[in-house]
Amino acid sequence: MPSLDIQSNRRAGKYTRREQLLRVLWGCLGRPLMRLSPRPCFAWRRAVLRAFGARVGRQVHVYPTTVIYFPWNLTVGDWSAIGEDALIYNLGPVTLGSRVTVSHRAHLCAGTHDFRDPAMPLLKPPIAVGDQAWVCADAFVGPGVAIGAGAVVGARAVVVKDVAEWSIVAGNPARTIGRREMRAETMKG
Repeated sequence: MPSLDIQSNRRAGKYTRREQLLRVLWGCLGRPLMRLSPRPCFAWRRAVLRAFGARVGRQVHVYPTTVIYFPWNLTVGDWSAIGEDALIYNLGPVTLGSRVTVSHRAHLCAGTHDFRDPAMPLLKPPIAVGDQAWVCADAFVGPGVAIGAGAVVGARAVVVKDVAEWSIVAGNPARTIGRREMRAETMKG
């Protein structure tokens, strides 16, 4: 029976020198600047994220307890929000469209390992969340997943496959439970 090659995994170069330096700077400077800022200071946190390479749109709300691993791998569209204690584990690119809500304690995980290879190399598949989608409280979105525009990922759902536009998914594993219908009066602005 084959065994895992942990030594090869640990020797493998997972990050460039630049990424390693950015990780140190982000951990020592960026994360404390985010964490210690008062709750209503959204413009400040947008500025900190941009200073570390994130592409952040207008009127984005990121809360002080949000954990973003690599801001340089984050793109957030206008009027989106990332809630309290949300975890954006963005080893690979994470893209949030406009008017997206990532609720508190949601976990977007753009990193994994190839378990079929004994060295278990690091993989960094992207996550994309379409415009007007909502990732509800405590939901998990796995590596390589695309959430369609207007979709809703229910609270505590575990999403490991793409979610169709304007659908509602829930459960573990997540499955479609309905369609999101928008009333005309809510489409303004």
